[in-house]
Amino acid sequence: MKNPFDFNHPFYKPLWVRIAIVTVASGWGLFEFVTGSVFWGVVFCGLAAAAFHGLFMTFDPRKADKNNKEETGA
Repeated sequence: MKNPFDFNHPFYKPLWVRIAIVTVASGWGLFEFVTGSVFWGVVFCGLAAAAFHGLFMTFDPRKADKNNKEETGA
C-alpha cells in the first residue's frame, strides 16, 4: 500500500508550495487557539508540524523528479 502522504510528489517541489502549506496550517491552528477551540488548534498545529517534517526535513527533490518522470512516462 502506498503512503497516503507522499511528500515526495512532484506537486511539492516548488518551495513556495511547501511554505504555503505549512504557513496556512500553522496560521489556522493559531487562529483556532485564539478563538478558544483548543482541540482544532492542536489538530491543525499537529498537521503543520507533520507537513513541516515531511516537506522540509525529509523532502528529497530527486525523488520528486523521479516520481514526475514515472507519472509522465518520460
